[in-house]
Amino acid sequence: KMTFLLALVALVSAFGSSFQYGYNVSVINSPAPYMQDFYNRTYFNRTGVPMDSGFQTLLWSLTVSMFPLGGLFGSLMVWPMVNNCGRKGTLLINNLFSITAAILMGTSEVAKTFEVIILSRVIMGIYAGLASNVVPMFLGEISPKNLRGAVGVVPQLFITIGILVAQIFGLSSILGTAEGWPVLLGLTGVPSLIQLLILPFFPESPRYLLIQKGNEEQARQALQKLRGWDDVDDEIEEMRQEDRSEKEEGQFTVLSLCTFRGLRWQLISIIVMMMGQQLSGVNAVFYYADRIFQSAGVDANNVQYVTVSIGAVNVVMTLLAVFIVESLGRRILLLAGFGLCCVSCAVLTLALNLQTTVSWMSYLSIVCVIVYIIGHAIGASPIPFVMITEMFLQSSRPAAFMVGGSVHWICNFTVGLVFLYMEAGLGPYSFLIFCAICLATIVYIFFIVPETKNKTFMEINRIMAKRNKVEVQDDKEELTDFHTVPGGQTEKGFSSIEL
Repeated sequence: KMTFLLALVALVSAFGSSFQYGYNVSVINSPAPYMQDFYNRTYFNRTGVPMDSGFQTLLWSLTVSMFPLGGLFGSLMVWPMVNNCGRKGTLLINNLFSITAAILMGTSEVAKTFEVIILSRVIMGIYAGLASNVVPMFLGEISPKNLRGAVGVVPQLFITIGILVAQIFGLSSILGTAEGWPVLLGLTGVPSLIQLLILPFFPESPRYLLIQKGNEEQARQALQKLRGWDDVDDEIEEMRQEDRSEKEEGQFTVLSLCTFRGLRWQLISIIVMMMGQQLSGVNAVFYYADRIFQSAGVDANNVQYVTVSIGAVNVVMTLLAVFIVESLGRRILLLAGFGLCCVSCAVLTLALNLQTTVSWMSYLSIVCVIVYIIGHAIGASPIPFVMITEMFLQSSRPAAFMVGGSVHWICNFTVGLVFLYMEAGLGPYSFLIFCAICLATIVYIFFIVPETKNKTFMEINRIMAKRNKVEVQDDKEELTDFHTVPGGQTEKGFSSIEL
């Protein structure tokens, strides 16, 4: 059952962390001309000569691409930080990055330095890299199994809300102006301040407390608070089991995770899903939505409003995913999501090629963009992070998030860097490459990735053990079966009564 406290923890951690990741993804799109003008003026005041256009392009590409590069650094910090500081502790420490970056960006114009903006984008990226991995891990560990998917999609929902809020604030009638952009960039510190004030009052992840800290009493208290009732023996027992099954293996580092046969398919699966998520071209579609709309004849002044409406579609569809992920399951949403992206990329290629000769093709390309974003919002964006939490047990989860997060940010960085050249060389045909990547991801998910809906972490582990052709020891098997069957039935019984 969804308790008030669990809902509050999900909202505060997603608003304080994931929201800012989304906000910073799109915040520099609308004020770009004013910021470039500021770069020019500053350079001219220092040197007395105007900035070379090649140098300006380089500076702007750095401003955009330093964010995902920082994200990669942030992902590499996940494993040591969540193991040493806990999930909640990491989120609290992480706020310092964002508040520092917000102050630097907000004062950059007054200080007349554009280098600080580029540095702040790296710091903000480190923040987003940690946030994008730690929030899904934290929420996945504190949720009961029948709500894990729904709560796990909440961070992605807040990323889309962050993108939308940045688009709205960036409108030329609000803060997307020559005077307003430093405020627009500096606002990102506000959610962090709110999170710093509220999050300390919430419990840490019970799994972290019991399995990594060995403190059963604290884990029990945290669970009782989160569940809203005192009888949490079943869940404590399931954690103990996980703890026992992992005692032999110890804590995984990234290296031991990559070489351990018992987790081979889980690791390949998250790498494929994370690559599919980023290389399916979502950033390219967002970056170039404006251009697609302009070529479709939307008035240049109105393009920003169309972009905002697309951001709104993204939010609504991700919100829908929160409600349907527990009824439809993960696999269907992944397959449907990548399927819609695949088809819309193929049709978009056709539409962009024919739009000069066939008048209504430009409208078809707008439809393709919307269908693509719907597909990404229901499956490709939110579900892979949910799956990392579910496919790994406590000892390997931080290392798995570190690998998944690094793949996510490397691919994000690559698309941002390479797409300009792809577009110059291939034109509209570049979307065919994204189409092929979506298709390959669909085939992999169809054959390899299991349904994890409503299963305990141990049950999922056993499904994957068969695929990895490794044995789960018999005595443990008996123990597990003995404990989860009664627990599982009562839990199912509860949820059917509530529904």
